Amino acid sequence: MPYYAALTVLTAKRETTYGTDAAPTGASNAVVAQNVKLSPMEGENVARGLAQPFMGADPTLPAALLQKLSFEVELAPSGTAGTVPAWAELLRACGVAQTINAGVSVIYSPASSAHDSVTIHVYIDGMRHTLTGARGNAKLMVNANQVPKIAFEFIGLFVQPTAVANPALTLTSWTVAQVASVGNTPTITWNGVALFMRSFEMDLGNQLVPRLLIGSSSILIAQRSEKISVVAEAVVPGTLNPYVLAAAATRAALSLVHGVGAGKIATINAPLALLQLLPGLNETDGIIEWPLSFVPLQGATGNDQWTLTLT
Repeated sequence: MPYYAALTVLTAKRETTYGTDAAPTGASNAVVAQNVKLSPMEGENVARGLAQPFMGADPTLPAALLQKLSFEVELAPSGTAGTVPAWAELLRACGVAQTINAGVSVIYSPASSAHDSVTIHVYIDGMRHTLTGARGNAKLMVNANQVPKIAFEFIGLFVQPTAVANPALTLTSWTVAQVASVGNTPTITWNGVALFMRSFEMDLGNQLVPRLLIGSSSILIAQRSEKISVVAEAVVPGTLNPYVLAAAATRAALSLVHGVGAGKIATINAPLALLQLLPGLNETDGIIEWPLSFVPLQGATGNDQWTLTLT
């Protein structure tokens, strides 16, 4: 009997003890995921280097086993101000801190230590793949006339898959995103100038390092280097001149507000977004567009280069 890729579900839960299966359930920890891609057994085939009486392949032994998983979720707040979204624990496992202001907002910002980890169960038609100690990277994407998304890439410790029936899922905590549009995405500005945006992406730029040692196995976020990419319609130089501003290494606030209605608004702020050089131009529908690149820089307190605020 074959087993079907279409019958794939995910559950994920933050770990209290690193690398110990947090036992995510379909009732409480279901993930509404898209474009799921699993590499269930990555590592090295270590050659034994045996002297042999005849020519032939050298036997190998498996080593440094781990798993990689990528998927996307919709970038949609919980629908209630001050309530965490269903994808919160996934984002926290990407080196992100969470601050809850009850009844008002949930704020996400970079964390430089004490990074959370998650256990992720990937069920494929009755086969369960378990990633423990998983940490990852995330990209926040808001593109015109598309559903905003968070793209996750996780690395987890290897666990042998087992035959377990797909669980029943409770999905009530997952809300429906609003398509990015003029009406639903009221603000995208840099240096106080409104941009006519085609696409936006903020890559957290996490450097994931598997540390598979004798006596200790872990996935670490060793460093990060965020970057923001914006494709926007070019405007007359008197309104915004990216060549002059890039040449001057201009740092200015970048703000994107998406969503309409209480509990449905996501605001991405980068107070010190450094404009990079503009080596090329895009053309769409015969119209020139700028591919703008920014580096979110830290301020005086650190871990403040960007925030994602849900209200």
